[in-house]
Amino acid sequence: MTAGLSQKDEKFLKESLHAPMLRVVLTVGMPLALYQTLQQLFSILDTMMASHISAESVSAVAYLSQLSSILSAIGSGLAIGAGILISRAFGEENFELVKRRVSTLYAMCLMAGLGILLLILPVSGAFLRFAGTPEELIRTGQPYFRVQLLVLVVSFLDNVYISVERARGNAKRILRLNLLCITVKLILTALFVYVLRGDLVMIAYASFASQSLMLFFAVKNSIDSGNIFGFHLASVSFRRELTAPMLHTSYPVMLEKALFSFGKTIINSMAAGYGALTVGALGVSNNLGGITTNPQNGFQDGAAAIISQNEGAQKPERVLQAFHVTLLLCMLEGALVSGAELCLLRPLSGLFSSDHPAFQQLIMDVYRWEALGAVPLGANCAVMALLYGLGETRFTLLINVSRVFVFRIPVFLFLRHCTNFGSQSCGVVMFVSNFLTAVLAMLIGLRVIHRYRKIHHLK
Repeated sequence: MTAGLSQKDEKFLKESLHAPMLRVVLTVGMPLALYQTLQQLFSILDTMMASHISAESVSAVAYLSQLSSILSAIGSGLAIGAGILISRAFGEENFELVKRRVSTLYAMCLMAGLGILLLILPVSGAFLRFAGTPEELIRTGQPYFRVQLLVLVVSFLDNVYISVERARGNAKRILRLNLLCITVKLILTALFVYVLRGDLVMIAYASFASQSLMLFFAVKNSIDSGNIFGFHLASVSFRRELTAPMLHTSYPVMLEKALFSFGKTIINSMAAGYGALTVGALGVSNNLGGITTNPQNGFQDGAAAIISQNEGAQKPERVLQAFHVTLLLCMLEGALVSGAELCLLRPLSGLFSSDHPAFQQLIMDVYRWEALGAVPLGANCAVMALLYGLGETRFTLLINVSRVFVFRIPVFLFLRHCTNFGSQSCGVVMFVSNFLTAVLAMLIGLRVIHRYRKIHHLK
């Protein structure tokens, strides 16, 4: 066994670099797809329980979740970008560099999370108004948002832990821990909402407890002195030669995620022109769409780690094999799951409408359009996995910024002012933007693959 590397880690690295690629992608990607699905169910059940409080609470959760996503982009972007380099160093078998990158990443994310908390918490109301949040949603959701800022700090560290476990192939551990945290979250939320008759802020407290539980296991599994993937204070370094590559790879990811979420808040603000219930319907539609796209994101995350490891080991043929397998799996999943949701749309939408027929119909009208983009988004996920794995994050930035600011907001403005689609415009714009994003991603992917083949002298 290599010094500082567990037998399990050594076995995974060997499989990642040598085993049949379909088996590798399924082994890593399937638990991550299930993990992402559970995360989406987490969000959906939050929305369902919020609907038990009031329809306005559904809209508040949908709107404020996007604002939280803007802020969480810093932590998730750092975790993804630096995770690429951790996977690459793992593939290169440079285990000392793995240790230094992991430890420094934890320190950077903790500092970033605390900085955001101290900056925004005292002025949370002004921040929500600056973001264009409707006054009725501020009144309903400001206490919820303040607690979500605390959740944010914990989630920054949780994101690092998940990224590190993904790099070492511990997808099943991620799944098990997420199952535990989801269970705790659901029990607490049900207790607060249905038994104690609490308000929206109690849902945020349940989230804080759940994320803190994940952090407990992150600390527990990261303090082993012999674990190269653990936290070692002596390995923390802010020297330029260590942090500069991590920041260079991460900042486009941070920016793309923040801008993407910010763009979605703009869409929510525009949707509010059709009424507060339309904002809620769009949020529910996005949640239903996430049942399809979040598993695709799980395969994307797993494939990105595999691609990065094989790139580090200088195995270009396997890099392209991983892309092709991921493309097939993501598009197939998109077709099957979105088709099933469309068949079950009426009972699914009824779970969120709280005996409000007009709201249920609004959800159905929006989602029927959004579902049409599920298969193209599968292709987009495969391209993103390739780009992340190769460290081509400037292209992922271009794709995600274009998705919102080129293909979504201008199209929504056109639909709103030049057509009679009404509230259905929210669904139409989701389909159009997702389809055009997939086209752009495939064009960029083909260009990158052509150049990659040329550099590595592949046929």
